[in-house]
Amino acid sequence: MQCKHTDCTGRKTGIAKRTKNMRFIFILALIYNGGAYAQDSLINRDPRVDSLIRKQIQINEITTRDSRRNIPGYRIQVAKSNDRNQVFAIKTKIYQSYPELKPYLIYQPPNYKLNVGNFKTPEEAAPYMQKLGIDFPSGVYLVHDIIEVKPD
Repeated sequence: MQCKHTDCTGRKTGIAKRTKNMRFIFILALIYNGGAYAQDSLINRDPRVDSLIRKQIQINEITTRDSRRNIPGYRIQVAKSNDRNQVFAIKTKIYQSYPELKPYLIYQPPNYKLNVGNFKTPEEAAPYMQKLGIDFPSGVYLVHDIIEVKPD
């Protein structure tokens, strides 16, 4: 005689225990899902939630304002050299001759680059390109960059 779900002593084997556990889990799942579908839900939102949402929108507006001050634009590159002192001398000359143009010193090993200005369009940069070309005959170049703009 062969014993399928019990060993020959009458104890349940692992298959019988697993089958019983699976049935139990299946029944629990049916009860849980049945309860979830049987519910009618009505959500009453507290009016203070709307007030909190408006306040959070204001806070987000203030905190993201800085990120909106930077946009794609143009700068004029007036120097590129591996001689740091030479680039700093040009930067000093820019401060003296063109105080309205903000200089930006960039170090990309082994070179130092000096870009000036914050221009939205190439046309806006053109007058300065001519003036700077006279002061720096080695060449000035219009380069794409992320520029700083004054908030409205």
